[in-house]
Amino acid sequence: MLLDRIQGPEDLKRLSEEELAELVEELRSEIIRVTAKTGGHLASSLGAVELIVALHRVFDSPKDRILFDVGHQAYAHKLLTGRRERFETLRQEGGISGFTKVSESPHDAITVGHASTSLANALGMALARDARGEDYKIAVVIGDGALTGGMALAALNKIGELGKDMLIVLNDNEMSISPNVGALNRYFRSLQVQRWLQDAEERGKRVLERISPRLYELADRAKEAAKLVLHQENPFYAWRIRYVGPVDGHDLAGLIYLLDHLKDLKGPTLLHIVTKKGYGYKLAEEDPVNWHGVGPFDPDAPPKKGKGYSWSLAFGDALVELAEEDECIFAITPAMREGSGLTEYARRFPERYVDVGIAEDVAVTTGAGLALGGMKPVVAIYSTFLQRAVDQVIHDVAIENLDVVFAIDRAGVVGADGPTHHGVFDLAILRPVPNLKILAPKDAAELRAMLKAALKVGGPVAIRYPRGKVAPAEPGTWPEIAWGSWEVLKPGSEAMILAFGKTLEYALAAAGDDPRVGVVNARFLKPLDEAMLRRLAQEGKKLLTVEDHQLAGGFGSAVLEALERMGLKAEVQRLGLPDRFTDQGKIESLHEKAGIGPEGIRRALAEWGIVLSPASKSA
Repeated sequence: MLLDRIQGPEDLKRLSEEELAELVEELRSEIIRVTAKTGGHLASSLGAVELIVALHRVFDSPKDRILFDVGHQAYAHKLLTGRRERFETLRQEGGISGFTKVSESPHDAITVGHASTSLANALGMALARDARGEDYKIAVVIGDGALTGGMALAALNKIGELGKDMLIVLNDNEMSISPNVGALNRYFRSLQVQRWLQDAEERGKRVLERISPRLYELADRAKEAAKLVLHQENPFYAWRIRYVGPVDGHDLAGLIYLLDHLKDLKGPTLLHIVTKKGYGYKLAEEDPVNWHGVGPFDPDAPPKKGKGYSWSLAFGDALVELAEEDECIFAITPAMREGSGLTEYARRFPERYVDVGIAEDVAVTTGAGLALGGMKPVVAIYSTFLQRAVDQVIHDVAIENLDVVFAIDRAGVVGADGPTHHGVFDLAILRPVPNLKILAPKDAAELRAMLKAALKVGGPVAIRYPRGKVAPAEPGTWPEIAWGSWEVLKPGSEAMILAFGKTLEYALAAAGDDPRVGVVNARFLKPLDEAMLRRLAQEGKKLLTVEDHQLAGGFGSAVLEALERMGLKAEVQRLGLPDRFTDQGKIESLHEKAGIGPEGIRRALAEWGIVLSPASKSA
C-alpha cells in the first residue's frame, strides 16, 4: 500500500499524480475501516480527503500552518502526519483525538472542537509571523457552516482590513450537521449555479482564440471590466479578500494546481471549493446527516435504524406535545436539529422552529427577543456549546428575568469527543447568575414534568440532562413536581448521598440495600431544597455530594454555601471532576477514574467508616 510509505507530508511530494489518486482511495478505505470500529466523524472526513492530500502536497507542514476549523474533517490529515500506526486508537481512552490537538502533533496548528475559531487563530498567527520576520504560509480550512458563525465573520472583517497573507479554503458541502441555513448559504448556492456560465465562458474562449487572437483579447478585457461591477456583489470582495471559485473539491489535480498558484499571493485569498459530505462511501453520501458522527458500524451493511431512546428524544417528544397545546412555544437550535431531538418538532411546527446556524449567541438572544414579544422560547443547546453564549444568557436574558427555557443536552462527561465537548462547566457558569433556575431530571418522566413547569414558572430556567439512553415516559402523562423540592429515593440512618442526573444511578448502585446509606435526588440545583438540607444537617447525617461536573463551583460548592448561609454544620464530602480537563473515553470509565462512579462513592463512604457489605456492592 502507498499509505505504508507515508511517514510524513514530505513523502507526498515524491508521488506521481497517479499515485496520489491511488493514495486518496487508500485514505478513504482506512478512514472507513477504523471508524467502523471506533465510531467518529465519518462523512466530514471522507469529503475532505482530496483537499487534505492537495494541501500537504503543496504546503510544508509543520513549518507552514494548516488550520482546520472544528477539526472533525481532519482524519486524512492525521493519517498523513505520522499517526497512521495509532489511528486505530482514534477517540479511544488514551488514544488520539477525533479533532486536531496541538499537544498531539506539531502538524496540528490549533486545538479545536467548536466551530468558527480558525480564522481568528490564523489572523493571530499571521500577525505573530510578520512581527517576528518569519516566512511560513498559513492555510485555513473552514466549512460553509462554520463560516456563518459570528466569530468567523468578525475575523474575516479584520483579515480584510489588515491584508495579511493567508489562504482560506472554504469547504462548501452545504452541511453543518443539519443542512445549512441563512442568507450566506443561499449566496454560496447561487455561486454554484453559475458554474454553467463558467463552462460556457471556457468554450467561448476557445472559439474566439481560433477565430481571432485580437478579438479574444478585447473580449478578455471586457470580462475584466465586467468583474469590477459584478464583484461588488461578492461579500469577500467587500471585505477586500480575493475570491477564487467555486471549483470541484474532488478534482485532486485541479486543487493541487490552484493551491500551488495561490499560496504565494500577497494578501488574503479565499478559495471556494465544492465537496460532497461522505464522498466515496455511498451510504454516507446518501445520508450525510446520520453519518456525520457515528458509532461503530458494519461498513458493508446498511446503517441500523435507531440507536435506542435517548434523553434528546425524550426532550423533543415532550416539547412536541406541549407545542400542540400552546401556540406560543418556539424551539430554537444552533444547527443541532437531529442531535437535540427536534426533527419531529421541526416537521410539525416549521413556523415555530428556528435554526440560527452555528451561532449559539444568536440562538440565546433570539430567544430573548421572542420572550420580549410574548412568546415562550425553548433554546435547545449542548452544554459545551452554551459556553459560547454566556454573555447573552446574562446580558440579554437574565437581567430582565425573561421567560426563556434552556434545554441543556449532553451535560456532564460525553465520552469519545473528549475535552472540547464535555459539558462540565455549565453549573459553575450559570449558578451565580441571578434569576436563573437550574434543574436536573432523574428520568424521562421527570424531564417532562420539569419542562412543563419551567414554561409556567417564568424567568430563565435551565434543565440539564446527560448524553445517553433513557427509558421513555408514557406519552400524554405529565407528573406533578413540587418546585424547588428534592426527593428521597432511599432513607439512610447515617449518611445521605445527594446526587442528580447520571450520578444518581451510581449512588443507588453504591448504596444498595444498606440501611445506613440513603440517596436523595437533588433535582433542583438552584434553588436548592434548603428545607430538606436543613433537616438532614440537623439530624446529624453525613452528606456526600456527587456530580458529573467540575468540582469547583458546582453542586457540592452550592451545598456548602447554603449550609454556611443557614449557620449549620455538617460532615460533608464532595465528589466531582478534578481540576483538570477530562480526556476522551467511555463515560463510565471516565467517571470511575474521576471517583464519581459507584466505586468512588464507596471509597468516600469508607472514609467515614461506612464500609458497605458485599451484598450492597452487587446491588
